[in-house]
Amino acid sequence: MEGPGQEAYEEGMRRTLDPEGYEDLGLKSSHLSLGEMSTVSVTDVDLEATGSRRLLSQQDTHEGYVELHELVLDNAKDLCWMEAGHWLKLEEDFQESGDWSQPHLSFLTYHSLLEIRRALNKGAILLGVEATSLPAIVHILLDQLIYEGQMKPQDRDDVMRTLLLRHSHPTEDESVWTMPPALVQRSGTSRTDVERPLLREQRPMEMSRMAGKEQSGVPKPQLLETIPEGAEATLVLVGCAAFLEQPMLAFVRLKDAVTMDGVLDVSIPVRFLVVVLGPDTPQNSYHEIGRAIATMMSERVFRRDAYLAEGRQELVRGVEDFLDASIVLPPTEAPSEPLLRALVPLQQELLRRRYQPLERLHIGEFLKDLGPDEAAAEDDDPLRRTGRPFGGLVRDIRRRYPKYLSDIKDALNPQCLAAVIFIYFAALSPAITFGGLLGEKTKGMMGVSELLISTCVQCVLFSLLSAQPLLVVGFSGPLLVFEEAFYSFCSSNGLEYIVGRVWIGFWLILLVLVVVACEGSFLVRYLSRYTQEIFSFLISLIFIFETFSKLVTIFKDHPLQRRYNVQDEYQRGVPEPNTALLSLVLMAGTFFLAFFLRKFKNSSFLPGKVRRLIGDFGVPISIFIMALADFFINDTYTQKLSVPKGLQVTNSSARGWFIQPMGEKDPFPIWMMFASVIPALLVFILIFLETQITTLIVSKPERKLVKGTGFHLDLLLIVAMGGLAALFGMPWLSATTVRTITHANALTIMSKTSAPGEKSQILEVKEQRISGLLVAVLIGVSILMEPILKYIPLAVLFGIFLYMGVTSLFGIQLFDRILLLLKPPKYHPDEPYVTRVKTWRMHLFTFTQIIFLVVLWVVKSTPASLALPFVLILTVPLRRFLLPRIFRDIELKCLDADDAVVTFDEAEGTDVYNEVPMPS
Repeated sequence: MEGPGQEAYEEGMRRTLDPEGYEDLGLKSSHLSLGEMSTVSVTDVDLEATGSRRLLSQQDTHEGYVELHELVLDNAKDLCWMEAGHWLKLEEDFQESGDWSQPHLSFLTYHSLLEIRRALNKGAILLGVEATSLPAIVHILLDQLIYEGQMKPQDRDDVMRTLLLRHSHPTEDESVWTMPPALVQRSGTSRTDVERPLLREQRPMEMSRMAGKEQSGVPKPQLLETIPEGAEATLVLVGCAAFLEQPMLAFVRLKDAVTMDGVLDVSIPVRFLVVVLGPDTPQNSYHEIGRAIATMMSERVFRRDAYLAEGRQELVRGVEDFLDASIVLPPTEAPSEPLLRALVPLQQELLRRRYQPLERLHIGEFLKDLGPDEAAAEDDDPLRRTGRPFGGLVRDIRRRYPKYLSDIKDALNPQCLAAVIFIYFAALSPAITFGGLLGEKTKGMMGVSELLISTCVQCVLFSLLSAQPLLVVGFSGPLLVFEEAFYSFCSSNGLEYIVGRVWIGFWLILLVLVVVACEGSFLVRYLSRYTQEIFSFLISLIFIFETFSKLVTIFKDHPLQRRYNVQDEYQRGVPEPNTALLSLVLMAGTFFLAFFLRKFKNSSFLPGKVRRLIGDFGVPISIFIMALADFFINDTYTQKLSVPKGLQVTNSSARGWFIQPMGEKDPFPIWMMFASVIPALLVFILIFLETQITTLIVSKPERKLVKGTGFHLDLLLIVAMGGLAALFGMPWLSATTVRTITHANALTIMSKTSAPGEKSQILEVKEQRISGLLVAVLIGVSILMEPILKYIPLAVLFGIFLYMGVTSLFGIQLFDRILLLLKPPKYHPDEPYVTRVKTWRMHLFTFTQIIFLVVLWVVKSTPASLALPFVLILTVPLRRFLLPRIFRDIELKCLDADDAVVTFDEAEGTDVYNEVPMPS
C-alpha cells in the first residue's frame, strides 16, 4: 500500500525527526517493514556506547494493574473511551445490572489469543519510549505505524483524535452496556448518529481530555487499597475504525512509568499502552481481543516477559508460552462441575512447569548478585553433614549468633507485643492442663508448680541461646504418656520415681552430646509422613481414651444412686451427689465450647479480626467460663486443681527442690543407674521427633524466614536443659508444634494490599528473641496465681485434653483415609491419594498403618509400655524397605507425600492444626 504519499512522508520524517529523542534501542527491532522480520540484536557494547546503566534483562519488574477501555458513543452522541473492566490478577468487569462483578478468572476465546499472536508478529512494537504524556506517546506511535506502512499518512489526524478522546468510567447510567459501540469515520464523512464524524473540529480534544472535568465514573472505594505499592498500569484501548483496511496492533512500553491524569480509574503510573484498532468485521471481536490482552498483562510471567523483552520475538515467544500453559475446552455439551474439576490437576501441572523456570531464574540472579561467600551461605543446608565432630553445631552457631543484635532490634515492633500477650495464654493453658494431669498421674511428685517453673527457666535460656527462637518450648502429650508409664514401672518395682528421672537426665545429656557430635539430626530426613501419622494418631487416641477413663473413674467414685450419705465436709471415699453428672457437664461443656470457638474463628460471623481474636483465645475462654459455672454451683463437689502456694513443690512431704541422685529415702539401685539408659533413649526419641519435626515445619520456605535455623544447637539446648531439670524434680520439655506455629504466625507481617481473590503475601517475619523471653517470664510469674488456679476443676482440664486429642486428628491424612473406609467411592474427595491410587490399594496402605497402631496400643497397655518409642521407630525401616516392594513409587508419593500446606490466612475449616503432625 505504499505510494508517493507514503514515500514523501517517510522522507520528511527522516529529515525533521530525531528518533533518539523519544525511543531507546529496543525500537531498532521495530524499524523494519513487515517484509523484513529479522530483529536487530542489542549487544552489551551497544548499550554501553549509548550510556545505558544496565542490561535490559536486568530491568525491574512490578506488580501490574490493567484497564480495558472501549470506544463508545456517550449520551451526547460524542465519541469517548469507556472502561469495560480492570484486572488485578483477576478480572472485574462492569455488569449490566450497574455494579462491578466479583473478582473472577478470565475465560478467553482461543481465536482472540491466536489473533494477538498474529498481530504481534506484524504490529508495531515500541520498547523503551521516552515520553511523559499521552499526546507525546501517541505522536511517537503514529509516526511508527506510518513508517512501517500499517497506516496511511492521511489517516494520522483521525487516529490521533481517536486515541486522545476523553476517558470515562462506568456508572449506573453510563457504561459499555448502555452506550453503543462507536465506529470511527474519516473526518468530513456524513453518517448517522451512531456513526458520527469523529469530533467537532473546533473542540480542543487534548485539553478537554487532560483537564479531566468530564470524568464520569466513580472508582470502587476499595480498589486503590488492593493495588500493591509500586504497581504499574497497563492501558488497553480497543475500538472500530471504518477507514482502516485491516486490524492493527501497537504495543508500547515506556522507559519510565508516567502518571496520566483523567485516564485511569486510579492514580497509578502507566508503563504499557496497547492499542487495537480495525474495521468492523464479523470475524473479529475487539472486546474479546482486548480482554485477552488485559488478561495476559495481568499474568505475572507474561508481564515479566513484557518488561524484559528486547524485541518482537521475545514478546511473541511470551504469547506462545502463555498458550502452552492454557487449556482449551472443546465445543461439546456443557460439562458438569465434577467434570470441570478434573481440569484442576492438569492446570496445576501446567502452572508448575510455567513457574519453575521463573523461580530458578530469580534464585540464579540472586545468587549471582551475592558474593561467593554469601552465595555459599545461601546454599548452606542445616541438615547437611560436615564430617567433623560437632561440625553441625559449630555451623549453627556461626550462622545464627552474628544476627544476635538484630534479634533484639527486630523486637521493637508493636506486633511483637501483641504476640507476647497471645502466646502467653496459648502457652499457659496447656501448662496448667498438663501440670494438673501430671500431678494426677504421678501422685503429686510433679505438678503445676514444677511445670510452670520448668517452662519459665528453660524458655528463658532457650530464648537467649537458641538458633531458632521462634520455637516455643513446653510440655506435650507424648512426654505425659512416658511419665505415666515410667511412674507405673517404678511403682511396680519399688523404685523411687523422682530419683530415676535424675539418672535418665544424666543419660539424656550424654546421648545428646553423642548425637550432636555425630551430626545425627540429619536422621530426621528419614521420618516420613507414614511414621509421623501413626505416632500422632496413637497420641490422639491416648488423649481421648484417658479423658473418658478419668470420667469413668469419677463415676465409679461418685456413682448415681437413690440415696447419699451427705456430710457437711467432703470426705475422701464417700460418694457425693451430682458430682459425676456435673463433671460430665464441665468436661463436655469445655470441649464443645473450645471446639465451637475454633470453628467460629473460621466462620463468616463478625469482622475477621474480632472472630480470630475470640478463636485464638478459645481455650482460656472455655476454661474461664466453665470454671466460673462450677464456682457458682456451691452445693456440688468437684475435684479441683492442686496448686501449692508460692514456690513450694506440689508434694512437699515426698520431695524437695533438689533431688539426691543416690536416693531420697532409700539407696537407689546401682543396676538401675545404668539401666536408666533405656528409658533415657525413649525420652530422647520423643524429644528428637517432636523438636526436629517442629523445626522442619517452621522452617518451610513458604514462611520466608531469613535468619536461618539450627537443628543441632536447638536439640542440644532442649535435651541438656531437660537433663539438668531432672536434678530439681522438674519435667523435661520439647518444642511444641501447635504453639510454635501459632507463635510464627503471630509474628508474620502480611501485606495489607493484594489482588481481589488472592491471598495476602508475606512481607516479613519478626525473627527475634524478646517475645519468647517475655512469655517465659510471664509464665514464671503465673506461679503466684495459686488463689485463682485452685478454683479450676479437673473435669475442665479433661475437656481440654479431649479437645487436643480430637482436633489433632483433623490434620492427619490417616484419619481421613480411615473415614473413607466407611464411604462409597463416589463420595471420596478429589485428592491425589484418591484419584491417582486404586481404592483397594489405598485401603491396603491404610490397613498397614492400622495394624501398626494396634501393635503400639497393645505395647502401651502392657508392662512393656516403656518400649513404645522403640516399636515406633520400626516403622522407619518398614516404610523404606518393605512398602516399596508392595506399592509403586507413584502410589507412595501420593499416599506418603509431605503436602501439609502452610497456613497463614486461615480459611473456613482450616487452621494451624492442619499442618501439625503431632498433638502438643
